[in-house]
Order: sequence, then structure tokens, then C-alpha cells
Amino acid sequence: MWEIWRKYNRLNAELFEGQYDYVVVHDPQPAGLLHYLQELGINTKNTRWVWRCHIDSTDAQPEAWNNLRPYLKPYEAAVFTLKQFVKRDLTGPRIWVIPPAIDPLSEKNVPISNEDIRQVLARFNVDPERPLVVKASRMDAWKDPIGVIQAYFQIKHLVPGVQLAFLVAIANDDPEGWSYYEQALEAAGGDPDVHILPNVLNGIGDLEVNAFQTAAQVVVQKSIREGFGLAVTEALWKGRPVVGGKAGGIPLQVIHGKTGYLVNSPEECAKWMLHLLQNPERAEQLGKQGREHVRRNFLITRYMKDYLRVFRSLDRSRSKLYAPSYLQTVAEPAGGS
Repeated sequence: MWEIWRKYNRLNAELFEGQYDYVVVHDPQPAGLLHYLQELGINTKNTRWVWRCHIDSTDAQPEAWNNLRPYLKPYEAAVFTLKQFVKRDLTGPRIWVIPPAIDPLSEKNVPISNEDIRQVLARFNVDPERPLVVKASRMDAWKDPIGVIQAYFQIKHLVPGVQLAFLVAIANDDPEGWSYYEQALEAAGGDPDVHILPNVLNGIGDLEVNAFQTAAQVVVQKSIREGFGLAVTEALWKGRPVVGGKAGGIPLQVIHGKTGYLVNSPEECAKWMLHLLQNPERAEQLGKQGREHVRRNFLITRYMKDYLRVFRSLDRSRSKLYAPSYLQTVAEPAGGS
């Protein structure tokens, strides 16, 4: 597996063209690019190289991390979503902590008309007049799809007509994802009000995610492990309260009792889903607060400013490299927990 990784990083280096002031390399897959450029004798000294890690690396497999770590040393900066994701033995890059953000003008996040919402929901036999709980995520164990379905069944008899829509991002070549999809179908037990909609089978794109999240009374993201959770940001931006797992970057966004509720189990998830469905005024209040929280902390205008600070700092201290003992956090969410 590592030989395949090295092969394609070397190939990327051979195909790399152009001169740039800054290059940002995202996640472990292409992280060897800078190493192989240097191995090929290509001049990289006039460019500032940044590695951006979006995933939760806290419990990375030791063998995998030990193989990856040497390839990160040449980078001048490394950017993580949370301080706790930073590996203590990472030396070389200067470490920055920058949460991700959303584009409010993208198709997934712009305001959408009631007519468009109704048309989208009608395509999937979802009734816009009945209560709707929405989850949008990949299909894997960390997103806990079975736990969400269990929570739904705990409230089904208490909320007449409640529906669950599960918008699933899954790749054709992801056998593990399809396995969890089959498990979710089995857990749903053929309930006609549980709609599990994979993107590749049902044409779920940005417009459909927008429509479902906007139509929802509650959005659920009960992850048990998470990098950041941009689906949470998207839902909050639409003024929807979120019931989210206490994992990764979700607690930066879901402030318990202010923008939604944080949970650790299907039982807690059911409790707060029920509370929000039965108290629409409270749900609306949390949704408004959630939108404001995103406006202040998680839009691309803030993200751009953070990256400009990183670039400026690298320009000013080009000759210095920092160990993780120096942590520069450039975005502290306002009103956080």
C-alpha cells in the first residue's frame, strides 16, 4: 500500500508544473509531493509549502503515521482543524489551527424558494407538510447511521408523521460504504418514512442537500468521530438547529443549548430530537443563533483572512522552522463552549 502511495506521489511530482508563491497540499494522500519534487531536483525554495490536514489524526495507526511523518518535515507550515489533532512528534512545519468554513454563495448554501424545495422533496416522496429530520453525510461507522435510525424509532410513536431523510455521500468504488448502506437499509426495516438516498443512485447533489436541510425541522449529525463536519455548518447557516455528536469539530459549531444539542448516544439523540420537534419556537430560536454563529466564525471570508495570515507569517519568518510547541490559533469561535 505504501509503495502505491509513493508511486503516485512521485507521479504527481513529475507532472507538477508552474511556479507559485504558495502551495497548499491537502490531507495525507498527496502529502509526499514536496519530498519527491526535491528528490527530482526541482527548485522549491522560492515557494512556501503548506500541508493542510482535514482529518482527525488523534488516534492514527502508529505504523501509518510513522511512514507519513518524514514526508511532512520539509513543509514550512501545517494546518490542523483542532489543536488536539496535532501529533506531538511532528517537527519541521510551523503549526497553525484553522477550522474550515463554507461558501455562503455556493448552490448548497444560497437561499432556496419554497417551490424549489417542494419539487425536490416530491421527487423522493417526502411530504413537506410533515415533520422532517435530515442527516447528510458519508456512510461509514464514524457517522453512526445505525444510531440515528435507532433514535428515529424511539421518537416515531411520539411525533405523528415524522420522517427521516438520510442523504448519503458514497463512491461507486467504496465497498465499505455500500456495506454500511445495506446495514442502514436493514435497520430501517422497510419503514416508508425512512428515506436513505445515496448520491450515486438518486442524483443527490448540492441543490438537493440545500432543499432537504432548509426543509428540515431538525438536522442530525451524530458522529462518533469527526474532522470538522461541514454538514453541520451548512445546516446552521440555513437556520436549522443541529443535534450533533460530541466529536471533532462539531462542538465548535453546536453550542449545547445555544445552537443545538450535543449527544453521546442514540437515547440522548432521540431526547433532543423530540424536544426540538415538539417545541418549534425553541428550534427556531436555536436556528437563528446557529446562523449567527456561522456568520461570525465559519464563512470563507474568515477562512481567507486566516490563510493570508499564515502566508504573511511565512514571508516574515522564512528562515525559521517551528516545532508543535509553538501553536498559532488564528480562529477562535466567538461564543464557543
